[in-house]
Amino acid sequence: MDAIQLLKNRRSVRKYKSQDIPRELITEIVKLSQFAPSWSNYQIARYNIIDNKTIIEDIANNCVQGFVYNTKTLTRASGVVVLSYVTGKSGSLEGKVKPEDAVPGDSAAWECFDAGIACLQFCLSAYAKGVATCVLGVINNEAIAKRIGLPENEKVAALIVYGYEDGEHHEAPTRKEVEEILRFID
Repeated sequence: MDAIQLLKNRRSVRKYKSQDIPRELITEIVKLSQFAPSWSNYQIARYNIIDNKTIIEDIANNCVQGFVYNTKTLTRASGVVVLSYVTGKSGSLEGKVKPEDAVPGDSAAWECFDAGIACLQFCLSAYAKGVATCVLGVINNEAIAKRIGLPENEKVAALIVYGYEDGEHHEAPTRKEVEEILRFID
C-alpha cells in the first residue's frame, strides 16, 4: 500500500474479529510509531498496551463515563492502547534560548499536540500492518491512569482500540470542498 492509499483509506473501525493480535505485531507497530515527530524530539508518547480481556472489561465498565458506544467498542476489541505522555517536556524552551529571550511556552498545548501526532502515527502504522483502530473520546483519564498504575509524571491522552476489522471496510465519508477549508494568505 502506498502512502496516498494509506492516508485516504484508513478509517475508524469499531467492530473486530475475535482474533488476538500477536504482541510481536503490536511491537512492530509501536516501533513505526516512534518515528512521529515531537517537540525537540523529546518523544513523550508512551504506549501502554492492554490485551487482557478482564482489564479491558474493567476499563469499559468503569472508565468511559457510562458511554455505551465506547463500552461496546472496547469489549469487541482485541486490545487497547492507553496512549499517555510524559509531562513537563514539550513546549519547554529551557536550554534552547538565552533565559532573557525566553517567552513562556504553552507546555500543555504542545504535550497534547505531540500526543496527537503519536496517536495518528500509531493508527496509520497499524493500518499499514493490517490492524484496524479507533480513537475513543469520552473517557475518564484519571480513572484510567489509576487503573493501569500510570507514573505520576504521565497523563492519559487517548484510548486506541485495535483488532482485525470485522465486516466490509467502509469508504471515506464525503469531504468538504477544498475551497471550504483552504486559505492562501497574501
